[in-house]
Amino acid sequence: MSRIKRIGVMTSGGDAPGMNAAIRAVTRTAIYYDLEVIGIRHGFQGMINGNFKQLKAHSVSDIIQRGGTMLKTARCMEFKTPEGRREAYRALREADIHGVVCIGGDGTFTGATLFNEEYDIPFVGVPGTIDNDIFGTDYTIGYDTALNTVVEAVDKIRDTASAHNRMFFIEVMGAEAGFIALNGGIATGAEAILIPEVKGGARNLKALLETGKKRRKSSNIIIVAEGDGEGGALAIAEGVKDDFADYDIRVTVLGHLQRGGSPSAIDRINASRLGHAAVEALLDDQKSVMIGLQNDNIALVPFKKAVKEHKKISQSLLYLAEILSV
Repeated sequence: MSRIKRIGVMTSGGDAPGMNAAIRAVTRTAIYYDLEVIGIRHGFQGMINGNFKQLKAHSVSDIIQRGGTMLKTARCMEFKTPEGRREAYRALREADIHGVVCIGGDGTFTGATLFNEEYDIPFVGVPGTIDNDIFGTDYTIGYDTALNTVVEAVDKIRDTASAHNRMFFIEVMGAEAGFIALNGGIATGAEAILIPEVKGGARNLKALLETGKKRRKSSNIIIVAEGDGEGGALAIAEGVKDDFADYDIRVTVLGHLQRGGSPSAIDRINASRLGHAAVEALLDDQKSVMIGLQNDNIALVPFKKAVKEHKKISQSLLYLAEILSV
């Protein structure tokens, strides 16, 4: 019989649509197995401060459709120190919490890994980040909603771009990964896509746009990941404006718009699956593992592997984007 009788659930790092669906699944799965559930507010900082609240089934009613996170989130420098983790352990022991489900990304899992190397309260992770850049899972909570937000925004921008012979540089999130930019660019028919994984994209941009100009394209949409390495959409637009004086060049930075909104059906369903599996993993005496989805099946991935390994961009999608941009 598992020693787990009371579990904590928390969200940490950047918020992502679908986190509430995961919290709901963790809470209700735990209750199904006669476990008590404690919500840890404001991530690791709340854990250190003992900011805990018991969750019942009704506590997570009417949240599956809401963006953000009902437990709030924060980035916590204190947890990176041995003293901070010691305080967190003390608070968890005082609250009689036997295991924790942490919903977040690389930083969250790095902190959980350090904690589990030092203390005996197991952590199990659920991948929650709109960037979809965590190794070991095909999918992260929030990615599908963010991608759909980008597609909707770019579609609207293309309407005005076509009407006024404009060239739009649209910056999307992805400081270290181009998953949103690449897939968003393909979905919206972008003429060019610049991502961190492909170096020198800005240097090839002029030739690509010249080709489009010769083919009398009435508009040009260039999707730029914020971490593309070329200085972002503003810098790239500045670099080509003199070569395309007959276009009205504009820049739009979508920013935190991509983090908000009601989660898509895919985000709600997969977040529910991951949250449910996280509780079952704790009951199975697992620790320092992330619950991932691989080929639509639940997979347990060690935190160290999820954090250290690099998730690669699809070369076939890069090739497709190149072909379709002609």
